[in-house]
This record gives sequence, structure tokens and C-alpha cells, in this order.
Amino acid sequence: MGYLNSVLSTSGTQVDDAPVSGGGLSQNGKFSYGYASSPGKRSSMEDFYETRIDGVEGEIVGLFGVFDGHGGARAAEYVKQNLFSNLIRHPKFISDTKSAIADAYNHTDSEFLKSENTQNRDAGSTASTAILVGDRLLVANVGDSRAVICRGGNAIAVSRDHKPDQTDERQRIEDAGGFVMWAGTWRVGGVLAVSRAFGDRLLKQYVVADPEIQEEVVDSSLEFLILASDGLWDVVTNEEAVSMIKPIEDPEQAAKRLMQEAYQRGSADNITCVVVRFLATANQGQGGSSARPSTAHNSSSG
Repeated sequence: MGYLNSVLSTSGTQVDDAPVSGGGLSQNGKFSYGYASSPGKRSSMEDFYETRIDGVEGEIVGLFGVFDGHGGARAAEYVKQNLFSNLIRHPKFISDTKSAIADAYNHTDSEFLKSENTQNRDAGSTASTAILVGDRLLVANVGDSRAVICRGGNAIAVSRDHKPDQTDERQRIEDAGGFVMWAGTWRVGGVLAVSRAFGDRLLKQYVVADPEIQEEVVDSSLEFLILASDGLWDVVTNEEAVSMIKPIEDPEQAAKRLMQEAYQRGSADNITCVVVRFLATANQGQGGSSARPSTAHNSSSG
């Protein structure tokens, strides 16, 4: 269809207990990225990530995502494998990116639910994604994997955690015939601790995959972006995360620093971080692209 003029992609699907990390640089030299992911103290891995650079209609596009599964890894892995492909195939991806993102989220959710017909146990996933198109950064999310930017030295959340005790989310759930109750934390139907997600077939009437989308201008004040699963945010504040990696120019090392800090602070969950650094002084004439492949690192977080 001519959408994919070039592609540079790294996807996280590790199944062992070794942390992985890697990174790369965009073809136009405007941004670099890094990722780090570990099961942490958990015996199973339900976090997935994707970092991808595509050429779409002559534009260099960056696509980054963190997907935190629950009820198993099926939903998170499916979303990782299909969401961005569905998005870049959307006919309005360049001309109306926001509506294309919303459509891609809902289409991916619908297709995953069709594939779940033979499954006995519900699986679901959060998604926190960032799409770079020209001088636009579009952040979309469902669930509680968070996106935070550093702009002018300040930490700014550019996504909202979707929790069932939020007034508007609770109202939406109750209007749809559902209920929210306390079971260790606030849960939809006493079961699920997020109010929006991919999958979760039995709760789908209440747990929607409609993303909230925020757009930011990429200018000289925008320094970097962090996408991470709640394995980071449960133990590290937005301000701490930004302050921690501000001096670290290499985004892979920055992502590893966040992952390691979350583990050391006692995070009980899988930990996945993606860092995108915007290169204000990039040489516009620089050609080519590079990526360091995912590599396993030994650490104490086995």
C-alpha cells in the first residue's frame, strides 16, 4: 500500500528473567530513544514494549509504546504486535492523526476480542503510546501506564491514569450498568483495578479501549519523554523520574536507570521504561538511521 517506505523496529517479547535494553536514533537525527524492561520481582512477564521508526507518506514517524498485561500476557503481546501496524495503515494517519489513533485503538481491541472467543480466562492490557509526526507529539493511553515529559526542566504528566475511583470514570461505568467496589483497591466489578484497557471481554461494557489523547508541540523547550508501566510509577514520582534522568544524555542508560531505581525501591511489579530524547541541536543534513538491538544484561533483578 506504499505506507511503509522504511521501518526500524524493536519489540519486547522476552520470556526469560533477564532484563533487556536497547535504543536507537531517528533517520533525521531529531530524536533518540532507549528502552529497558525487566520482570522485576515477579516470576512472570506481562509487560511489552515497542520502539519503531517508519517512513509514512514521506514523513519520518516515531512510534513508541508500553503495554502492561493482566490476566496473562496475551492481550499485551497482541496489542504490541498489532496496534502500530493498524495505525500506520489508517488512511488518515498523517492528515487526521488523532482520529486515526482513536480508530486504531478501538479496531485493535475489537480484533483482539474476536481472537479471544475460545479462551476461558479474560486477559487485558494497558497502553501508553507516543507518536511523533513532524513537530507534533501525540500521546494516547488506556489504563495506568503513564507518559511524562520534561519541558523547560519541569515534569509534566501528559496522560491520566484510568482508575475506577475517578469521578468521571466511575460515573461512566455506573451509567453503563457496572459498579465499582473496594477490594484491596477500587476495582471495576470488584475485579479490575483499571477502568480502561484492551481486552477484558467479560467487563468490556464498562472497561473501554477509548484512548485519551494529548498533543504537544515539539520545540526547543521539550527535552524528553518517559513512557513506563506502573512498576515504575508505583514507587517513583513524576518529578523524581525526570530529575533522575535529566543529566543522562543516552536514553538507553536513562531507561535502565529508572528500571533499576524502581527495583531498588521495592517495586513488586514488572518494570518497563521507554525514554525518547528530543535533539534540539540535531544536524538536519545527517542521513541514515541506527539502532542498537535488544541485549540481555545480568543484574540482581532476576
